[in-house]
This record gives sequence, structure tokens and C-alpha cells, in this order.
Amino acid sequence: MHEYKGVYTALVTPFTDLGVVDYRALEQIVNRQIEAGIDGLVPCGTTGESPTLSHEEHDRVIAQTIKYAAGRVPVIAGTGSNSTTEAIRLSQHAEDAGADALLLVNPYYNKPTQKGMYLHFKAIADCVKIPCILYNIKGRTGVNLETETLKRLAEDCPNITAVKEASGSIKQMEEVISTTGDDFMILSGDDNLALDLIKIGGDGVISVASNLFPHEMARMIHAALDDNWTEADKLGKWFAPFFSLCFIETNPIPIKTAMAKEGWCTESFRLPLCTLENEEHRQKLYERIDEMSADIKEGRI
Repeated sequence: MHEYKGVYTALVTPFTDLGVVDYRALEQIVNRQIEAGIDGLVPCGTTGESPTLSHEEHDRVIAQTIKYAAGRVPVIAGTGSNSTTEAIRLSQHAEDAGADALLLVNPYYNKPTQKGMYLHFKAIADCVKIPCILYNIKGRTGVNLETETLKRLAEDCPNITAVKEASGSIKQMEEVISTTGDDFMILSGDDNLALDLIKIGGDGVISVASNLFPHEMARMIHAALDDNWTEADKLGKWFAPFFSLCFIETNPIPIKTAMAKEGWCTESFRLPLCTLENEEHRQKLYERIDEMSADIKEGRI
């Protein structure tokens, strides 16, 4: 089983102006991420607008990401769903396509009980052989994966080996660390909490911000993992305004807008997501990107 430590980019799904997946842009993004030193790639998560991808698109985006990565870094395929049967199909396809691991979000909208979530995740894990990373994000799904349920799943399913913790609660993260084994990985689902998580024993982050600044995110997280907190905290302070701006409107609207500004994709979304609602938000985002780019160019960071 791969040890999932470091920075894993929650990839955007680029679309053309006509609204179809832009695989040429996706290939360029994948190559840039790997060349910048990122530890792995996560296609078809929240940032990849997975709820509005067709099943065919979902399968192909994962398969093409695996093809473009060509074994250089692990690919963690987002294959979660609020339908257990659908999640199993997506997961088995990703495994067959060569994914290194799966990212499985809490079932959303139908609000299952803890028993229901246990049975859901166990059913998926039992149908694949590759590692499964559970994705706990109550703000998006309406349900929290309680620590006792997670512990039980980790004990009962050998291939449930990690969690992406996006509860926003450091207390819950501490509980997960204290109740799971040393070989169970805990990744932050929030860029702004990644350093705090590593300080209490966490392993890294599945990042939105690294779509645009992969090298600097990798520097920050690996400095923290190496206990170089002078470097890590310096980068954390530098990143902090950008982390906030990435969520000034619904993710992935800001990060995709930022990437479009820098020429990595078009500013194209799938409804009900759309372009930025507030032009002041765009101005703030653009100004911060220009400041960060200047800092990098001039060697100030």
C-alpha cells in the first residue's frame, strides 16, 4: 500500500468554450503538476466538478489522467457517490483503468446514518483491491463521518487506509489521529488547515491551491513534514490570503478563474456553477495572483 503523504492536487476539470472536457488542457495541467514536484493527482473530486460530469466523462477523465501521469505520481480517483451501486461501478472502472487509490466522499443529500455510511463504504471497499481514502466533508454532504465509524471501517476493511478530513474541526482531526493506527494516513481537505494538521501528526493535504501554485505548495508541506517550521510557516503566511480567496465564492469557481487568468484553461463551468458573481472578488483574486507571481519571479519566496 502506498504511503499517502505530501500534496495531492484536487484537479480542476478544464472545459472548452463549448462546454466539453478539454483533454489537451488536462494533459498540460497534469504535466505541469508533476514537473512542479507534486506528490499525486486527484481527478474527479469536488474541484473537478464531478457532480456534473456524465458517467462517460467521469470514466474518461480518470483514465486520461492516469494515462498522462504515466506512473510518475499516484493518481487517486474520485469515485464517490450518494448511490452505493454507482460508487462501486465508478470505483471498479477506476481500478481497471490503473488508478492507484480511490477517494470516496460521504454520501450526499440522502443523509445516511452512521450505520448506513459504514455499510456504504464497506460495500465499495469490498469490491476493489486498491486503497480507499474516505472523504469527510459535512459542509458539502450534510453528514459527518464520526470517528468511531471511521475507526471501525479502518479495522474491518484493510484497504481503507486514509481519510481526507474536511470537517473543518481540528478537534475531530486530533480524535482521528489518536484512535487510528500509525499506518493510517490523515490528509487535510482544507489548504488553510494543512499545517495545523501536520503539527498534530497529520500527513499532508489534498489541495485546491496547488492547481495554480504546485511547487510552492509542495515546498510548504514538505518543509512541515521535515520539521522545518521556519520555512513552512513563512510559506503558510504567504499563502494565507490566497487560501481565503480560493473560497471567496463556491469552489472551484475562484481557482478555475485564477487558472484561466494564467492561461491554463478557459473560464468555463458546468451549470449550476458559473463565473464569479462579484467583480470585486475577481479584482481581489487577480491582484493577489499578480503579487504572488511577482514574489516568485523576484525570488522573494
